[in-house]
Amino acid sequence: MTNQYVPPKVWVNDVSGGNKWANINSPESGARFERDLPEGKHALQLFSLGTPNGQKVTIMLEELLALGIKEAEYDAFLINIGEADQFSSGFVGINPNSKIPALLDKSGDEEVNVFESASILVHLAEKFGQFLPSSGPSRTQTFNWLFWAQGSAPFLGGGFGHFYAYADEKQQYPINRFAMEAKRQLDVLDKQLAKHSYVAGEEYTIADMAIWPWYGNLALGKLYDAAEFLQVDAYTHVVRWAKQIEAREGVQRGRIVNRTFGEEWEQLAERHDASDIDEVLKRKP
Repeated sequence: MTNQYVPPKVWVNDVSGGNKWANINSPESGARFERDLPEGKHALQLFSLGTPNGQKVTIMLEELLALGIKEAEYDAFLINIGEADQFSSGFVGINPNSKIPALLDKSGDEEVNVFESASILVHLAEKFGQFLPSSGPSRTQTFNWLFWAQGSAPFLGGGFGHFYAYADEKQQYPINRFAMEAKRQLDVLDKQLAKHSYVAGEEYTIADMAIWPWYGNLALGKLYDAAEFLQVDAYTHVVRWAKQIEAREGVQRGRIVNRTFGEEWEQLAERHDASDIDEVLKRKP
């Protein structure tokens, strides 16, 4: 077989390629430059980008506000991962893993930093007593599917999404491998949603908020332009659920926050007040 890649005896980081996303990465963690984070007016301050992982948290916050919980008001500052904002000293100070989203909760006597999207969802759910059953089997089922998302979505995003949409060259083996896994995951969800209105049962929970930005957007044709390739229409229960969640006001508002791509009406780089979202949504055709 010609031009086959042969791994070296010892791995070396090669930054000679032109792939923007690959060259941002490094085998070393920590801050690369000094820059403080901006400060907002609300007790909850989010630092994020409107990717699927970022959408999880802004959807949660907008769902809380839709319930009339004024204490869920928040500032959402843009962290442009394409410009390496996640490696500033300020951001690394609240998330040593340099991944969005990250939250500062200044509502108590001592401010707390919360990172990893699932951890933020749990923190907010327990703080406000919403979207997470307080006890019993339903709470366990919610955690089952929340952690399913944390373990599964990297295969869809960093696996399938990377090799299908972002890699320098289209390669059969990784695309086939991760497409198969993405379809298997869709099948898992489809069989679960055939039996239940929502992912964890008959109640809308943080499990739905964690899963929808990845698998719901995929089912609706809004992720990687891969709906036809993966034949997502075959997963009829996932499609039904994806449309059901998309129709929620909190989802429609939360999905555009910290977003700098897509249609003009779905781009809101930063959010500091409800009126910020209102103004952007007025542009929706």
